[in-house]
Amino acid sequence: MIARIWHGVTPSVGADEYFNYLNRTGISDYRATAGNKGVLVLRRLDEGKTHFLLISLWESLAAVQQFAGTEIEKARYYPEDENYLLELEPQVQHYEILTAPSEAKCDVRS
Repeated sequence: MIARIWHGVTPSVGADEYFNYLNRTGISDYRATAGNKGVLVLRRLDEGKTHFLLISLWESLAAVQQFAGTEIEKARYYPEDENYLLELEPQVQHYEILTAPSEAKCDVRS
């Protein structure tokens, strides 16, 4: 299994609005792509900025390509991202998952 990790930063004032936008765009597209095994959205507030870390889980690098295209290390952005993000980081990272929890129980907003 593969973890694809993307990071973005917004002004904290619009963080909830950006999270809603993420649900309509990237997160929805992750879930609709064959081979996607889920996504974690982490958020951290830091001095007027909000950091988002998305960790999407994939059955293989071939599945990642179905979402990202052939240049899987290149971040994928949507037209309105420029309205929210302070910068468009060009790269994402991929990690092979060697172990994972068998069941994660948490209260999440989605």
